[in-house]
Amino acid sequence: MRILYAIQGTGNGHLARATEIVPILKSIAETDILVSGTQSDLKVLFKIDYRLSGMSFMIGQSGGVDILKTIQKSSVIQFIKDIKNLPVDQYDLVINDFEPVSAWACRLRNKTCIGLSHQNAVLHPSAPQPDFNDIMGRFILNHYAPASHKYGFNFSPFSPDIFPPVIRQDIRNAKSTVQPYFTVYLPAYSDQQIQDVLSKVTDTAWQVFSKHSKTNYTVGSVHFHPVSLDGFTQSFLNCTGLICTAGFEGPAEAIFMGKKLCVIPMKKQYEQYCNAAFLKSMGIKVLSGFSKGVPELIDWVQNSVPLEIKFPDLTYEIVSGILARHKVKETSMTFHDLKLEFARLLARQGTLNF
Repeated sequence: MRILYAIQGTGNGHLARATEIVPILKSIAETDILVSGTQSDLKVLFKIDYRLSGMSFMIGQSGGVDILKTIQKSSVIQFIKDIKNLPVDQYDLVINDFEPVSAWACRLRNKTCIGLSHQNAVLHPSAPQPDFNDIMGRFILNHYAPASHKYGFNFSPFSPDIFPPVIRQDIRNAKSTVQPYFTVYLPAYSDQQIQDVLSKVTDTAWQVFSKHSKTNYTVGSVHFHPVSLDGFTQSFLNCTGLICTAGFEGPAEAIFMGKKLCVIPMKKQYEQYCNAAFLKSMGIKVLSGFSKGVPELIDWVQNSVPLEIKFPDLTYEIVSGILARHKVKETSMTFHDLKLEFARLLARQGTLNF
């Protein structure tokens, strides 16, 4: 069997999960790796056979996605070319972690695409949802990387097709301590915004990992460091607690290690609001914003109790079970049909009140 494993390269979570899944896939079958998108700080040790630009959401410095920068950095023409040229028919199976090029290439050729991602679990009917209905956000999650069959990861396996988080072996095997400081990773906020807020939480030491600084520097009790996987991991393993965006892998690792956890969902990221709703139902502190959350932040530092869940290591069973279930070859359709599919989705989008 020959497999294409396609990974979303925006952010660190997808690639972090891939560090565990790729060796398993390669131990079972001949496997090629595709990564599309940017904004990841994680260096991987496995060979990447296809590196594509994909469609990435660019992070700003005001708490969310920078829509203008996202549009400027996107190339729809290149995206369409990559879909057309990607040889998915050469593979017996395509496994997709929220990666759009391979997903739409499979749709073009009517080929089975196995979705295996956290995003597939977010919109599950049994998953906690935020108090508001973001029509655009749900539209993107549903159509960004369409899949024939969907399996998901979430904080709790509430359905047979939803699995517990994949925790990196580096975290599972690490020794953790509780030192008197907090680790912070909020890439969508500027250093100045972070400094202004954290400096108001007195008698507390902070280690901030910044996407916007290339040097170490300290302002009062706030210590800034450039983003580095080794540096962040060391800080995280020995911190009292973690403040981060409402992603998935980072919070899951914090819960696994029994660290205090506070999350702030990124603006214009519906998936993160869904994650925040789930985490809130588990008793995790969720801040709707950063600059106005100082009193809640102080209360969290002083009074919160960490949640610890030792998520089981089921990655091999999950991956091998999916491979055993899906062994199919299918026929193709024309490129003209794909263009019609895009037109249909855009027309539908135009009928929504955004």
